[in-house]
Amino acid sequence: MKNYAVIMAGGVGTRFWPKGTIKLPKQFIKIADEHRTLLQQAYRRLEGVFSDTKIFVVTNVIYKNEVRKQLPNIPDENIICEPIGRNTAPCIGLACLFINQFESKANVLVVAADHLISDEKEFHRVIKSGLKFVSDNGGIVTLGIHPTKPETGYGYIQYDSDKVSEVETDRKGESFVEKVYKVKTFAEKPNQDVARAFLESGDFLWNSGMFIFRTDTMMEEIKNFLPELHESLGTLNKHLMSKDFMKVLEKEYSKLKSISIDYGVMEKARDVYIIRSHFGWNDVGAWDEVYNIKEKDSNGNVNQGRTVTINTKNCLIINDLKMAAVVGVEDLLIINTENGLLVCKRGEAQSVKEVVDYLRRKGLDQYL
Repeated sequence: MKNYAVIMAGGVGTRFWPKGTIKLPKQFIKIADEHRTLLQQAYRRLEGVFSDTKIFVVTNVIYKNEVRKQLPNIPDENIICEPIGRNTAPCIGLACLFINQFESKANVLVVAADHLISDEKEFHRVIKSGLKFVSDNGGIVTLGIHPTKPETGYGYIQYDSDKVSEVETDRKGESFVEKVYKVKTFAEKPNQDVARAFLESGDFLWNSGMFIFRTDTMMEEIKNFLPELHESLGTLNKHLMSKDFMKVLEKEYSKLKSISIDYGVMEKARDVYIIRSHFGWNDVGAWDEVYNIKEKDSNGNVNQGRTVTINTKNCLIINDLKMAAVVGVEDLLIINTENGLLVCKRGEAQSVKEVVDYLRRKGLDQYL
């Protein structure tokens, strides 16, 4: 009964232009599923473990109505609104503040709104193991993903295979002992050679950005390593139930530095652990990943919308507008929406961010 979940849904990612925009970023659009947005998928997979009243969403205030629209079952008080984005450390601290109203020393799972998980049963088993571990032992647990390639777009976590704890859990109706390893170090996104060395070492995992902890543990670590944030959270706690809360929140957030929970807390805390996880995780970081996860036709194309393809191979085509034709090309990402048209070589999708930066510099905000 002390288990809660937090979905971080305030990002304004720029790599899914022109379909994802500042007004409606990727967590609110249908990318991998034609029926559900990424936020709706994240919420639905948590319902198998948490009740509606135990799931919180932290988002930017400008997206509150969109969250309410997409998640009609969530209580209004469970939508936590940030006035401005300040990265994941303030986001998680604010969520702990709200959850502490209902349960002190609550066990909390934090996930991102814009990730995909294919094996939900295994995901549920792993998070239940992590929740039980932190309930019994304290500390912070992160979920590490076994790397399948020398990926340069992810952070990595090195774990100590000699320092292992165990927690008993249930898998397919049978008792199962989950191993929980002590974290050695966090590594930022590496270059290709370093990523290859990480993969060959066998003791590095991808950093999924999912965390499990007790609220009292996280607040203590924020106090230790982010004293300014802790002071602001203390001020906010005094006004939590007052009509002036949003005004105080704006004032406190304006003073805070933007900092991730990884850099601010995880890399410095002593009792950080990791569970090696195999549940088909994908952070869907750019259009290239959408092509990779989608079912292809006999020519290797992913084709959504009214588009005729002739002599076209290995392309991702998403056409939201009138009939189009794509002829004699290969290995392209073609995204056509009312907001704009993107034609990009596969493998170059991370550079879409530069398009958004250009439009912003030129004052072309109507396309953002």
